Amino acid sequence: MRENTLKSAWLGGESTMGLWLTSTSPLMARRLAHSGADYVCVDMQHGTSDYTQALAMLMAMERAPAVPIVRVPWNEPGIIGRVLDAGAMGVIVPMVNTVAEAEAAVRACRYPPHGSRSNGPIIAADALGPDYATGADQQIVCIPMIETSEAVSNVGAIARVPGIDAFYVGPGDLSRSLGLVPDLEQMAPTFVAAARQIIDAAEANGIAAGIHSTPAMSAARIDFGFRMVTVTSDLQAAEMFARSSIEAVRSGDSGGGSASGY
Repeated sequence: MRENTLKSAWLGGESTMGLWLTSTSPLMARRLAHSGADYVCVDMQHGTSDYTQALAMLMAMERAPAVPIVRVPWNEPGIIGRVLDAGAMGVIVPMVNTVAEAEAAVRACRYPPHGSRSNGPIIAADALGPDYATGADQQIVCIPMIETSEAVSNVGAIARVPGIDAFYVGPGDLSRSLGLVPDLEQMAPTFVAAARQIIDAAEANGIAAGIHSTPAMSAARIDFGFRMVTVTSDLQAAEMFARSSIEAVRSGDSGGGSASGY
């Protein structure tokens, strides 16, 4: 089965950087998966993709270097199993607040006897290798989101749940839960203290801590100890590049170059 280079990097203490897909374009997924990112995540929770669209994007990323992962809408075994069968090599699971919820996420990602995932990798077996049946449990990564004050208070116990490979912090929801205004670049003292607690729990149990970020904040998040940092999303990157391109032309500094296909 294809090696999950995210898992290998985390086990080696390395940091990984990724991109986020909020749109439904297989072409965008394909391009971003060849952009140099360590992973590309299809967002089915707050993005615009349903299962059929997520499937098309996962298939578009099949042979790309970036590891394809999916944030599912909820901690529910049916959709977790479906995106894994579609070829996702990891699942980000929202709003995991307790040990029981973390255990449920792990069970949905693993085959018996270690979990309850049903057998039927209709796309995954073709996309990820003929030994998928025996390799999936070792290569698929299960990533619960720690994004509430309740989850932070339980993070030490959650980190000890066997089968968890990383945590993922949603700065917006964690900010709200701490009584703060949502902000991807949040640095309020209460947020920083919660982030430190999450990272410490992860490191003490040999797993990675991840966070949603921005290009301006990503290096600082890595320096702080996060090992899975989403740098930007497809829509954010497109808007930023479009704005800077228009501003450059208006200022007389277009930089030259040509667009592919024209």
